[in-house]
Amino acid sequence: MEKELTLALPPELALDEDKLRSYLEKRQGTPLFYQIEKQSIDARKKKVKINLKLRISSKPLSDSLSFTKSYNNVAEAEAAIIVGAGPAGLFAALRLIELGIKPIVLERGKDVRSRRRDLAAINKDHIVDKDSNYCFGEGGAGTYSDGKLYTRSKKRGDVRRIMEVLVAHGATDKILSDAHPHIGTNKLPKVVTELRESILAAGGEIRFESKVTDLILENHEIKGIKTEKGELIKGIGVILATGHSARDIFYLLREHQVLLEAKPFAMGVRIEHQQHFVDSCQYHTDDRGLLPAAAYSLVAQTKYKGVQRGVFSFCMCPGGFIVPASTAPGELVVNGMSPSRRDSKFANSGVVVAINEVDWKPFEQHGPLAALELQKWVEKSVWEKTVEEVGGQMSDVRGLTDDGRPMTGAESQKLEVLENGEGRKEKGEDGSGGMENSSNLKHQTSDTQHPTHSQYAPAQRIPDFLAGRVSKKLNETSYQPGLVSMDMNEVLPDFIAQPLRQAIKEFGKRMKGYDGPGGQLIGLESRTSSPVRIPRDRETLEHIQTKRLFPCGEGAGYAGGIVSAAVDGERCAEALAAIYAKKN
Repeated sequence: MEKELTLALPPELALDEDKLRSYLEKRQGTPLFYQIEKQSIDARKKKVKINLKLRISSKPLSDSLSFTKSYNNVAEAEAAIIVGAGPAGLFAALRLIELGIKPIVLERGKDVRSRRRDLAAINKDHIVDKDSNYCFGEGGAGTYSDGKLYTRSKKRGDVRRIMEVLVAHGATDKILSDAHPHIGTNKLPKVVTELRESILAAGGEIRFESKVTDLILENHEIKGIKTEKGELIKGIGVILATGHSARDIFYLLREHQVLLEAKPFAMGVRIEHQQHFVDSCQYHTDDRGLLPAAAYSLVAQTKYKGVQRGVFSFCMCPGGFIVPASTAPGELVVNGMSPSRRDSKFANSGVVVAINEVDWKPFEQHGPLAALELQKWVEKSVWEKTVEEVGGQMSDVRGLTDDGRPMTGAESQKLEVLENGEGRKEKGEDGSGGMENSSNLKHQTSDTQHPTHSQYAPAQRIPDFLAGRVSKKLNETSYQPGLVSMDMNEVLPDFIAQPLRQAIKEFGKRMKGYDGPGGQLIGLESRTSSPVRIPRDRETLEHIQTKRLFPCGEGAGYAGGIVSAAVDGERCAEALAAIYAKKN
């Protein structure tokens, strides 16, 4: 007989499979089979507990998955166009196939394996390819992220389906039970590849290095698109899933007088600590044992020049590293990610300030792109200020091994493997080779590391930031291109720097030591969400003025992460099919 059981157990019991089985059998008085339905960590008290929801039975348990990977061939079916191969675009494509429509996916970047060479170039040589980077390419920004699958979406059925599709394409089934699931940046490329293979096997198309440069519009209806290669592609509808960094698409839409809206977003910094510090704060112990690398979530309300602003942690990456996320030369953007094991010695999180209409007022001549122009201006300004300091201020950087010790000369040579598009085992899929860096080690520059190519990031230890002085010495960092010691009060606009100062002081009260010398700010975190919304009908999901155009995902302003983007991709596919697919 099958039963459901809810328990709160110590980590050493709950997280050890053999011990948990023995405990359950002793408790029930009989050998049994079990399956974890939900698992979460309760660290509110000094003794951490693991909350478990289990199915138990004396007989083998049936698979609880409702999704089966089986797609009919749509090679000869009517086609719809999807622009962008991120989570929204890929899941839209799979859903179109299920609905009997052939997806033609157009991706400006390269396939996931080919992207790695360009990511290596950003990290090692500071060269940014505007179409192949941490944001553009197969899987979008989601591929080289922490792979966080946590969402606040209330559509639990939709979320469960997305998780099951990911499991069917190679993700660990632990994402079905973890309260805060993640896949890991080293595992995501394989999952993305499997998603692509399913689309192709079913007769869909994915065209890489196919940048959309124009729209075919007639009487407020989109008929198709044109690519940089001169291709003219038509379909029964267009799902626009280009992500939050495809600025050229926003300009293209404005050129065609497609209605857009400026949207609030957030900008700030990445704050990096030693993972051990975060563990000790969250788990109340110096040895976390079997517990995973700890995360944190912080928020504070601040006030600057009479304007109240929220400041919050964003995309916290336990056991992770910071990467250069610029999408064009002459701008500076950083982001964070974690491998599946979250075993880096560093922890980092975006700490960002809410940006609203009062901030982009100086750019109001740009209309609905005013917030975007503000974002661009800040990214360029931070880059220019950093370049001015690069000459004699470059942080000394060389790789660390996976366990955090400085590499020997021979180990350092492994960096060269990246030039051949091959990463180190388990850690190389992100293009950084899984290397971490120390700001206290000798750094050899190459000819390509000229200041005009610079992806060095400005940094400052937290106490120095709060005191308004340049740090004499920076902490170790996971940021591979290297750091430049600067006063972030001067680097960032006041409407970002001042709220950050207030919030960090408050965070230090909640996490003792957060504002201490073990933490440092690294800038600039600016791609938290899209600064533009492409308005659509609430029911049909179609653009409110342009027929057959379905704005989708994070870039359109309707998602904020892998799962919510995937859910929105499926919804847009269903909406397109409901209105425009041929009825049998």
